[in-house]
Amino acid sequence: MFSPIKKHIALISVHGDPAIEIGKEEAGGQNVYVRQVGQALAQKGWLVDMFTRKANPQQDTIVQHSLNCRTIRLNAGPEEFVPRDDIFGYLPEFVENFRQFQQENQITYPIVHTNYWLSAWVGMQLKNKLDIQQVHTYHSLGAVKYKSVTTIPMIATTRLSTEKAVLESAQRIVATSPQERDHMRTLVSQKGKIDIIPCGTDISHFGSISRIAAREQLGIDPETKVILYVGRFDRRKGIETLVRAVGQCQARKNHQLKLIIGGGFIPGHSDGKESDRIASIVDELGLNDLTIFPGRLSREVLPNYYTAADVTVVPSHYEPFGLVTIESMACGTPVIGSDVGGLQFTIVPEETGLLCPPKDNAAFAAAIDRILGNPERRNKLGINARERVEKMFSWDGVAAQLTNLYLDLLKQPKAKQFSSVSA
Repeated sequence: MFSPIKKHIALISVHGDPAIEIGKEEAGGQNVYVRQVGQALAQKGWLVDMFTRKANPQQDTIVQHSLNCRTIRLNAGPEEFVPRDDIFGYLPEFVENFRQFQQENQITYPIVHTNYWLSAWVGMQLKNKLDIQQVHTYHSLGAVKYKSVTTIPMIATTRLSTEKAVLESAQRIVATSPQERDHMRTLVSQKGKIDIIPCGTDISHFGSISRIAAREQLGIDPETKVILYVGRFDRRKGIETLVRAVGQCQARKNHQLKLIIGGGFIPGHSDGKESDRIASIVDELGLNDLTIFPGRLSREVLPNYYTAADVTVVPSHYEPFGLVTIESMACGTPVIGSDVGGLQFTIVPEETGLLCPPKDNAAFAAAIDRILGNPERRNKLGINARERVEKMFSWDGVAAQLTNLYLDLLKQPKAKQFSSVSA
């Protein structure tokens, strides 16, 4: 049932298109977050426009998701895929086209909720030019990311200065976990106002099928032990750790075993190259017979894979939150994750899953063996996982918390603050 709010709000996600198929390059948790938040806010009565960059001339300029929720694609640079680290120079065009859209359609957005640092820059420019307030969600912190990569990109200085500026100037920052908030304070700035509002998941969609039915639909034998990974092909996602851990598992000797690595990629692009690298490691370890690469897993089939699995593994080097974690937990499947960032918030060790040091092949192998070797314990973890998601991580609950934040801001006087970060 719709509430009487009926106020416009703009969600900005420059590089993460809310209307694109999840699993394609640069399409992951952020895309899901923005779209699901947008749709849930529309159910609360907001008039939601989600702005992103047009990356293909064949794409529709406007995608209507529901009565009060749509994606709007603005021109910013060439109408083709551009890696996120190369988009910054096109942001002034994005800002101007946003202003033009607002003017031509006679819409006033009192609040923009920006996502990722590129959108943060856009939001700060709009705040300087318009009577508007900014809420920001980072999704990833450069100060954390650059600690885990060997090559620092040229855009790093700009990103870090933008992330500091938005923390200090936005009306409110949304951290998705206490751990992410702590990283902001210790690595970015002591200034700024931060609220903790977690990511969510569709608890009616995830958890909608029985384990027996899920395995029947996927053609998986009831006796097979299934280890699942879902996500992008990116070195920072730690897929190599998972593959090498499976290579060390005792479960290989004692059980019928399947490793499913789900995720789409574009040949020749960065994710395609990482997929090839992972496939070569699978071959090197002699795991070809038990490893399945099903490609991009659509939203429709994801519940089948999560529910069919004995355990989902999230071996990321860092995750500010980790949507895969709560999707799996909503399906009653425990998660083994890296002991980093938001995974320390979503996973309760020994209650809903297990945590391991990142990049520690042996620790992940031992954790997998613990869960696969004790079905009763595995089932108990899964029940606890589902209960935790129902209690804390529904999209409706997230939208309710964001609505309270937005309405609180609308009661306050607006303050424009200038950002010195230029494109």
